[in-house]
Amino acid sequence: MPEATSALSLPLVTYQGAVLPEWVDYNGHLRDAFYSLLFSYGMDGLMDRIGLDAAGRDALSHSLFTLEAHIHYLREVKLGAALEVRTQVVAIDAKRLHVALALHVPGVNGAAALGEQMLLNMDMRGPRSAPFAPEVLLHLQPLAAQHATLPRPARLGSVIGLPVKK
Repeated sequence: MPEATSALSLPLVTYQGAVLPEWVDYNGHLRDAFYSLLFSYGMDGLMDRIGLDAAGRDALSHSLFTLEAHIHYLREVKLGAALEVRTQVVAIDAKRLHVALALHVPGVNGAAALGEQMLLNMDMRGPRSAPFAPEVLLHLQPLAAQHATLPRPARLGSVIGLPVKK
């Protein structure tokens, strides 16, 4: 497992790649489903950094399950575009992790998409929810404290719906 890191970039870049041909729709844009995939890859990158990489999952029999996810599509992304997912830990408790994710095209100002996820730590021997292992908290708590100094991510906690007519 990686060692606890005291100085981390804020927010973390947890995935880098490029838009593949099979990810593009008939409009020449990144398909909506692949934004979710990219944010999932970003979460894998975060899991690697907090001790829930493949070795950590095997050793602890723990993993993260997504309870809820939201995506805001802000800008089109085209074939071949370089991408990075920037991840911010918004909050943690004994068993849950709340993160904000932003999909960026490096060199372009502003996010192409914003994501938000609530995840639950799971003991895979059940499976059942379980408190984070101390080995994970060693990484997660300092990261959450660092990220608490960042501004609250845009659109965090937003709700979907049409205005109610009176």
